Amino acid sequence: MIELKPEHQSTIDLAIRSGACQDPAEALDQAFEILREQLDCEDWLKDQREAIAAKIATGFAQSERGEMMDGDEALEMLRRRRAERPPAVG
Repeated sequence: MIELKPEHQSTIDLAIRSGACQDPAEALDQAFEILREQLDCEDWLKDQREAIAAKIATGFAQSERGEMMDGDEALEMLRRRRAERPPAVG
């Protein structure tokens, strides 16, 4: 048996009262899923650190050469890329 801190129990109680969860087990399942996703993201970031640093360096070099994109144009490009991505499999 695990003894919860009062603030953790309050959070679980709130999740149940709000209807976000039906019982404490479901609240804990959701909390653990969020923690797993966070750890997966941290692992991905560690694995991709060099590639990300290279892309940032490329971007700075392009900026220094004046090869910049308008902010609205950049946002539209990001929206298109996001819409083209396959849905996440969970």
